[in-house]
Amino acid sequence: MEGWRGAWYVPCLASLETLQELCRKENLRCNSIGITNRSLKSYEVEYLCDYKVEEGTEYYLVKWKGWPESSNTWEPQKNLKCPLLLQNFLSDKNEYLSRVREGKALKVRNHVKALNPVVADYIVKKAKQRIALQRWKEELNRKKNHKAMILVENTVDLEGPPLDFYYINEYKPAPGINVINGITTGCECTDCPAEKCCPKEAGFILAYNKRKKLKIQPGLPIYECNSFCRCGPDCPNRIVQKGTPYSLCIFRTNNGRGWGVKTLQKIKTNSFVMEYVGEVITSEEAERRGQLYDNQGNTYLFDLDYDSDEFTVDAARYGNVSHFVNHSCDPNLQVFNVFIDNLDLRLPRIALFSTRTIKAGEELTFDYQMKGSIDLTSDSADGLSPSRKRIRTVCKCGAVCCRGYLN
Repeated sequence: MEGWRGAWYVPCLASLETLQELCRKENLRCNSIGITNRSLKSYEVEYLCDYKVEEGTEYYLVKWKGWPESSNTWEPQKNLKCPLLLQNFLSDKNEYLSRVREGKALKVRNHVKALNPVVADYIVKKAKQRIALQRWKEELNRKKNHKAMILVENTVDLEGPPLDFYYINEYKPAPGINVINGITTGCECTDCPAEKCCPKEAGFILAYNKRKKLKIQPGLPIYECNSFCRCGPDCPNRIVQKGTPYSLCIFRTNNGRGWGVKTLQKIKTNSFVMEYVGEVITSEEAERRGQLYDNQGNTYLFDLDYDSDEFTVDAARYGNVSHFVNHSCDPNLQVFNVFIDNLDLRLPRIALFSTRTIKAGEELTFDYQMKGSIDLTSDSADGLSPSRKRIRTVCKCGAVCCRGYLN
């Protein structure tokens, strides 16, 4: 037996603060997570839980970072050196009171002013949500492979990060599916595009102009230079492979559409915005999963039907920012099929390009029925792949030209 040499190591999903809380609760020392004899006496405010006034002095109930909730203590405001947390506390309190139209704090016996327990409970939930979303944002930015930032925002409800979603940067193929077909040749250009550049070798024109903006019509494929091409990273035919160039924000929508994505920067017309990635599965498996997703009201299946309908991308559990992009019947993003290191026509990469100028702060959307230059409406249901012949989902995009259904 090799013993520990053959062991698997699984990363811990608990946060550092949670591990510290467990150690302190059990009176354990662990130098690797900062629980030492010295640090057992260290205190830092994580968030504020409650408020009261006793004998003219204002007190806040403090949750200490890295300590269990059983260690919460009431502290006079003059001792607290956390202006941002105080601001968050007051903001959350006023937000809740404005929603339920409660005018002021309740008065209790002994002339003690205190928050309604319902209000205090909301403030704690909001504080925990804020921390969870911050950790999620940090996780997303650790895992992404592009320079642009990903932000997270929820000013609508108490929903936290999705529990069963894992960020990936490229396709995650199911067993038996090869998304890299072993290409071993590339163009010999030193200054693309030349006569023998990748698009022309494939029988198509270069997809981008000199300003690196898309110049081809929807429905035509994009052939980018690959890892075997002689051209360097600044080649004008390397756009999608560089990843999202814009800082984006995953935000909670206020009209029941769950999470959405908005851009934090202005995006010009015909610009690459992001790829749609997820698990690559067979169409048969997509049919099985589709029945489950319909019951949950989710839509994450994207048929790879550029040349055939053998495979589907499922972004339900594995995906990138595109997982959170909502549908619109009047979208500002268009789907294009891209081939780089895999020239298998059954397995194109899916890229989303802007159809018009998109202002900073505007939500990004694409048409879930969009197939290159073909717009599949409800009247063409007979032509859909098996994974699309399912229960119809009501559309909430709000566009003037809304078709009424997502599928």
